[in-house]
Amino acid sequence: MDLNQAVFGVYPYIALAVLAIGSVIRFDREPYTWRTGSSQLLRRRQLVTGSVLFHLGVLMIFAGHFVGLLTPIAVWDALGVSHGAKQMLAIVAGGAAGALALAGGGLLLHRRLFDPRIRKTSSFGDTAILAILMTQLVLGLCTIPLSLQHRDGHEMVKFMSWAQGIFTFRAGAADFVADVHWVFKAHLALGLTILLVFPFTRLVHMLSAPIWYLNRRGWQLVRTRRSLPLKVVSQPPTYAAVRAVRPESHPLKTAE
Repeated sequence: MDLNQAVFGVYPYIALAVLAIGSVIRFDREPYTWRTGSSQLLRRRQLVTGSVLFHLGVLMIFAGHFVGLLTPIAVWDALGVSHGAKQMLAIVAGGAAGALALAGGGLLLHRRLFDPRIRKTSSFGDTAILAILMTQLVLGLCTIPLSLQHRDGHEMVKFMSWAQGIFTFRAGAADFVADVHWVFKAHLALGLTILLVFPFTRLVHMLSAPIWYLNRRGWQLVRTRRSLPLKVVSQPPTYAAVRAVRPESHPLKTAE
């Protein structure tokens, strides 16, 4: 097995399997870690600006890649959209979205690296995954000059055939990208790596955001210094249980 087949023929299935199985296991075993740590009290204006730009750009990129790569070529042909037109649309829309995400991500990464308080409360994974995403955005923007050299859309068809071949378990899917520029290959390989580490990072909130945030229900974990009965400790704390142990204070207003 050559390197191209290993990276673009086998590695995608490893990354997707870890993404699916790892996310389910984490949600089942560590539900309270299924979130992003908040630092909004520090440099709030920079956080809001960076977060809005970054998330808007990333959502546009995700939608563009999902529709652009996984929509069958026959559908585009039936709609009368030529490969060249689709290529230029990807360049313009992807470039704009990438620039937004890169600007926002730069602000977010700057907060974590150059504010001592935020840096101290940030985990290695929080900073590392943001740096990886920034690298991926840079690689994606670097593909634009290369794509402009293939305005007929021929290179785009290769990536569409590869992605659809992977999801349909087509043998020899890696052959479609065997001769593309190394920048494209680096972009694809790093994208697969992001899927691989996805369940172990703060990125998992992307899976729950569309569901939980639309019908958000608040909850608060309340702890006490006193020893609770075993039946209470082994179950999620309730208002009545904590009130019975510590009646002098309101449990929903207590955080220790």
